[in-house]
Amino acid sequence: MASVLWGTTGTAATFAPAVGPLAIGAVAMGLGGLLQAIVAAPRIRREAPRLRVHKGVVLLGALSVGAYPLAFYSSMHLAGVAAGTVVSIGSAPPASALIERVVDGRRLTRRWSTGAAAGLSGTVLLCTAEAAGAHSASGARTTGGTVLGVGLGLVAGLTYALYSWAAHRLINRGVTSGAAMGAVFGTGGLLLMPPLLVTGAPLLASWSNAAVGTYMALVPMFTGYLLFGWGLAHVPASTATTLSLLEPAVAAVLAVLVVGERLPLLGWVGLALVVGCLAVLTVPTRATARPRATTTVANADARTDAAAPVEHAGTP
Repeated sequence: MASVLWGTTGTAATFAPAVGPLAIGAVAMGLGGLLQAIVAAPRIRREAPRLRVHKGVVLLGALSVGAYPLAFYSSMHLAGVAAGTVVSIGSAPPASALIERVVDGRRLTRRWSTGAAAGLSGTVLLCTAEAAGAHSASGARTTGGTVLGVGLGLVAGLTYALYSWAAHRLINRGVTSGAAMGAVFGTGGLLLMPPLLVTGAPLLASWSNAAVGTYMALVPMFTGYLLFGWGLAHVPASTATTLSLLEPAVAAVLAVLVVGERLPLLGWVGLALVVGCLAVLTVPTRATARPRATTTVANADARTDAAAPVEHAGTP
């Protein structure tokens, strides 16, 4: 569900063409993060001692939250929406898996590998189809700008993986998902306020621009990351980032239905592969029928933060 909401950002941004990528990223993630902190303030206050114990993890997550939207939207601006999306979103699952392998010693299961391969292949096909459809558009990009955009896409993928891992680690250490996401994203939102003040003037230039900024902050970022936090309470970060491959698929469908773009056959094949990835990772295995095969959340508060736990799709 979080990925579905994130997939609406590209279509929403088309209604505010005068707003630059830094302003879009800063208002979406910055205000959305501050809203999460405000809503979770009672939990953050109650769990402050535990958050202080893991302040290094909170800081790492917050710095990643601050860097991610600036890198992601700038990557799409410089390298193109297709290339920026496939590099940023596509590089996050392997980055997340590598972090879990090195830091947590987690083995990658055959199920995760199969789902990730299908999802990454589908994302590449989808974005290749979109790039082919936009090839005749005016305004050719320079090689240097494209290379810089790809590099920023890799930064976006890494920072996405890092803040997902940080939030998941806090939850595993007994912090409720609300407090973990509020602390990480609230601090990251504060870091995004200076870029917003510098670049955000166009957001106030018209009601439509202001409406787009408000939507981005409230729906895909605030609500989306609230759902993402609940999900992280029950699945590994590598699985969560792989499920987020649904985002470019949703974006492509909305571009066809709302913006009026056409998606070639190759794109629909890619879309089918992404849906296959979701099926591989989310359909319960026979083992989930066993009473003790469910994931436990670290404390009772976390159980009130999310739905009933399900088996880790990426658990060895």
